[in-house]
Amino acid sequence: MNIDVITLFPDFFTSGLQSGLLGKALANHIATVNLINPRDFALDKHHRVDDIPYGGGVGMVLKPEPIFAAVNSIPRLSNTQVILLTPQGSSLTQNTLQDLATNYQQLILICGHYEGVDERIRYLADREISLGDFVLTCGEIPALALINGVVRLLPGTVGKVESLKAESFEDGLLDYPQYTRPAVFQNLEVPEVLRSGNHQLIAQWRRDQQIKRTQQRRPDLWEKFQEGREQGAEGE
Repeated sequence: MNIDVITLFPDFFTSGLQSGLLGKALANHIATVNLINPRDFALDKHHRVDDIPYGGGVGMVLKPEPIFAAVNSIPRLSNTQVILLTPQGSSLTQNTLQDLATNYQQLILICGHYEGVDERIRYLADREISLGDFVLTCGEIPALALINGVVRLLPGTVGKVESLKAESFEDGLLDYPQYTRPAVFQNLEVPEVLRSGNHQLIAQWRRDQQIKRTQQRRPDLWEKFQEGREQGAEGE
């Protein structure tokens, strides 16, 4: 997969793209990330990429010309998705990451900045994505999160594919509790069932814990999970 990032701060990605599984995946060419600075496409000698908003207001707005030129400079593959990272976008979910990892060969990410982007920049995007209902200083943070989430789903990034199937959100539920040695730590004991060796009981305990944890911590997810089961039952 090719991932092209339109960013005013390429250095922001230096550590994140070199660390952990993501760094190994990029080193093994499972995906490539290209960082493109729109300042290189600015029209004036000062490489200015922002200006004051029409109608007045506080702060600066990203100009359309450098962003359009930067996006249009990127060679396109046959199946490309252009994404604008903005607080006004749809919340990033595991289903979104799965869709991007499965159905696209190329992602072009536009990182918003300052007080926002010129509205015309939105015409470049196939979709807008946000990390949630809050505002950050820059679009680089959600862009890096999206890159990490997508690349880890690509074949070859995670050693055991089974681990991707048994984690939070993959089936609509939160993940079950995990333990490792020692069996007792500061009077906190690993549940006996996990030490029993009975795989059927362990599987049932983990499923029960997923349900319990989702009900308690994310009632919104539990409601969606129930709705999905009801719809599935109606379709049978």
